[in-house]
Amino acid sequence: MAAAEVEKLIDSMEKKSAPPDAESLSEVIRQVAKHFGVQEDEVAIMEVVSSGRTLRFVIPERLRPVGSIPLSSTTALAARTVREHRSDIVNNFPIARHATVFEGVPLGRGSGESIQKIMSAPILRGKTVVGVAQICRKGASLSDAGPDFSSRDLSELQKLNQTLDRLLALCQTAEKGA
Repeated sequence: MAAAEVEKLIDSMEKKSAPPDAESLSEVIRQVAKHFGVQEDEVAIMEVVSSGRTLRFVIPERLRPVGSIPLSSTTALAARTVREHRSDIVNNFPIARHATVFEGVPLGRGSGESIQKIMSAPILRGKTVVGVAQICRKGASLSDAGPDFSSRDLSELQKLNQTLDRLLALCQTAEKGA
């Protein structure tokens, strides 16, 4: 069960009382990817920045310097996830209006492979959305990307909420201390 493995990783990070390092974050990605049967570049964790106006990537780290997603965006699934406090599955993502700037960042895939299927869930701290977790399937086509996400998959992602909230809290604490 990925939730238990990820929880152990977060426990370990908390005990170190040091900011999560790149290897620790990579291990979180590996465990989440393994659980959902996706590649590591198909896992994203974003945080709502302190201003409360934008989202920025925590994982993958290579997307962090690319920019942020305004919560006012009408085309970003992640922004809608925050605004509506609601999880969603889009198993035909190419036909949905969406910004493609982050898909253009090379993460080790061929240029013809893009997000085909995606699920998005808010990360809650109490009743406040502090971030978004997204799992996607990439490929050259819908069929190439693999099976559709199911409501069971989305439920599994939602079960990671508390653990991912703890991860974001660790990252935010580390940033404040820097």
